[in-house]
Amino acid sequence: MNLSLGFSPCPNDTFIFDALVNHKIDTEGLSFDVVLEDVQTLNQWAIAGKLAISKISYGVLPLVIDQYALLNSGGALGMGVGPLLITNPSTINKPPSENHPLQTNVADMTIAIPGENTTAHLLFSLAFPEAKNKVFMVFHEIEEAVLSGRVDAGVIIHENRFTYQQKGLEKLMDLGAYWEETIKVPIPLGGIVIKRSIDTALQKKIDRLIRKSLEHAFSNYPIISSYVQQHAREMNESVMRRHIDLYVNNYSLELGEEGKKAVKKLMDVYQQLNASII
Repeated sequence: MNLSLGFSPCPNDTFIFDALVNHKIDTEGLSFDVVLEDVQTLNQWAIAGKLAISKISYGVLPLVIDQYALLNSGGALGMGVGPLLITNPSTINKPPSENHPLQTNVADMTIAIPGENTTAHLLFSLAFPEAKNKVFMVFHEIEEAVLSGRVDAGVIIHENRFTYQQKGLEKLMDLGAYWEETIKVPIPLGGIVIKRSIDTALQKKIDRLIRKSLEHAFSNYPIISSYVQQHAREMNESVMRRHIDLYVNNYSLELGEEGKKAVKKLMDVYQQLNASII
């Protein structure tokens, strides 16, 4: 059987799915038509119901939960893994205090966000509900937009967490830390969903194979496979490993009860934020 599968080219996703899609493990008769896209594109495709199995931002889960079921394996969830709000101190005045809530400052800024349906956007909206001047763009374009002054600040995710300081950019807020302090649960970043129309037994089989694929990757780590390297956008191996170490953990193997609780909290926050807008 052949199934469509979408995930991002980021090292955490290619690390998880490498053994599955490249048949380094026994896939038990299954093969996959793989598409690698940025997460906002995958979010939009999930809303449209395009793929059988897909990585998504948890921020879009409330919009797709009727047609997709959430799998236990393959996702990104944890503590200290959230998006950062950054700015260029050479193009904008730094806030007066690191302890200042920044509501007034950020409300007046133009903010680059890595996609409207991303978890990063949801966490930013939780911290700064008054901020309205948002520009949505692909995540790897945000650093340059902040550096050039096209936007006043940006929400960064993935490998940009490891590079922004080298480029002279400064952190205004750790949005993940704000979530952890406010909501008191780990940060649900991205999960793997599967069409509800797919037979339940097959859903469970795929969930088990994703976990097996990740276990295979862990068994060979810290070796970085050629599959991970070829999609890593000229990242050096040190950054790849930092990326994997940050986003791939025990929650990626099994969401578990604590992970499910965190996802439920995020969906509650989504409903509260949207109710306040209405």
